[in-house]
Amino acid sequence: MTGGGPDGWHSSRERPIFRRFFVRRRTGGNTWSQDNVGKGMNPERETSSAPERGKGSSRASFRAEGATDRPRRRPAVSTLTAVAALLLALASLVLSVFPGIWGSPLGNIREFFRDPTPHEAYLMGLSEAGLAGSALGEDWMAAATAALEHPLHMEPPYQEEGFFPEEDPAALGYRFSLRRGQRLTVTVEIDGAQQTRLFLDLFRSAPDTLRPPVHVHSPEPGTQLVFEPRRTGDYLLRIQPELLRSGRFRVTIENDAALEFPVAERTTRAIGSFFGDPREAGRRTHHGVDIFAPRGTPVVASSDAYVSRVDTTNIGGRVIWLRDTQRGASVYYAHLNEIITEAGTRVRPGDTLGTVGNTGNARTTPPHLHFGLYFRGSGPYDPWDYLYQPPGEIAPVEVQLEGLGEWARVRGEEIYLRERPTRRAQVLADLPRHTTVRVMGGVGTWYRVELPDGNSGFVAGRLTEEIGEPLWLERVATEQALQSDPMPGAPVMGQVPDGTEIPVLGTFGQFLYVRAPDGLAGWMAAGS
Repeated sequence: MTGGGPDGWHSSRERPIFRRFFVRRRTGGNTWSQDNVGKGMNPERETSSAPERGKGSSRASFRAEGATDRPRRRPAVSTLTAVAALLLALASLVLSVFPGIWGSPLGNIREFFRDPTPHEAYLMGLSEAGLAGSALGEDWMAAATAALEHPLHMEPPYQEEGFFPEEDPAALGYRFSLRRGQRLTVTVEIDGAQQTRLFLDLFRSAPDTLRPPVHVHSPEPGTQLVFEPRRTGDYLLRIQPELLRSGRFRVTIENDAALEFPVAERTTRAIGSFFGDPREAGRRTHHGVDIFAPRGTPVVASSDAYVSRVDTTNIGGRVIWLRDTQRGASVYYAHLNEIITEAGTRVRPGDTLGTVGNTGNARTTPPHLHFGLYFRGSGPYDPWDYLYQPPGEIAPVEVQLEGLGEWARVRGEEIYLRERPTRRAQVLADLPRHTTVRVMGGVGTWYRVELPDGNSGFVAGRLTEEIGEPLWLERVATEQALQSDPMPGAPVMGQVPDGTEIPVLGTFGQFLYVRAPDGLAGWMAAGS
């Protein structure tokens, strides 16, 4: 696997919107100056610093430096008032553009000091055009929020085919685990009559439900997202098309090793000694992994890097150091039999650096490569996850997809709505026979469905059927309202006269999904 562009290390860094703050500084005279601060703010690693107060910074010593005992000048009250008013105006603007910001993923103070994501910039455009407050704009924002609050739980590799309806703003939300050292690749293919902008946003889930998820990466609108996490955790992915766009889509979510395996034609199965193993009767631990292979097997570069050092030492024998500037890592190769590169050389993943041997203090062991990772500020790090290729193949979609976006019904008894497309997944709901569901996508042999109340999950495809032939004819005793949704107070689409025999197509709770004499389908209270 090639190193690619580790977005988690570079392009995911939050770039501050307001880079220049007024900072009080004494500069020889009694003046105020501006400092560039806030550069490099990052949602993944926050740092802060405070000026050190030394002996020379006390009030007494400061006065001793001046020629007179004149009082220090202070900024005018009007200046402070103006700055406060400006900050309040900016806060009001943000709250007007992003209603409910403090309860959303944007409700994080550090989120305020970065450039807007493409999704947020699009939302600001809707606000400026007067569409954010429209019913369509509010539905689009509600779909974006729901995708993060109620994501589908899955584990890569994963593939789903579905449909984005034009008349019903939608967004996909997925929750999954990622480990530091893995690389996430999300690819979306969409087939529609018009070109569609897709917004892909990745968030790291907070450790508790009281805090919103933290935004970590948003590429420009497109069809691919590539990301390397800086930390292990649960992540949320949101995929949403722009307004008034429809089309069939295919989402593929994969994760693989972030680094090329450093020994040709080998995998982690060749690792015989692991990070943290005791050395010298427990006096030290192993700061890498040992990859065993026949003498002379090619040793290759694990990422885009440059050769920072080539040397021969008593412990490592013939060694090579690479500098991976994208990840801020130094990569250590030891016990080589032969070195065929030199310091200063730029290398790409897969380029041959030398061959496996047992030089240095490994003379009494079989030939192997000692491979180590060292990160600036944290020292040695276990390279296992950077080299491990997760198992599993993408399951092809086998269910019929002609009815995407349409209503279907479950058949049989004891049908379960599950959290993920597997029989081992948690049961979200027990669906009585004939329950009506909307088919939103297909995953392997499962349908991703949405219930009339908005809840979603997976149902085995073989346990569903199209709504075609009616289940039975219901005779209406008294005139009944035909509603748009199966809930009290839902909008009324028409009236069904008393004495009408109306075909029943499905059920949900205490409501029947029926087809009126004029061909209009809707919901009617059961037992009418």
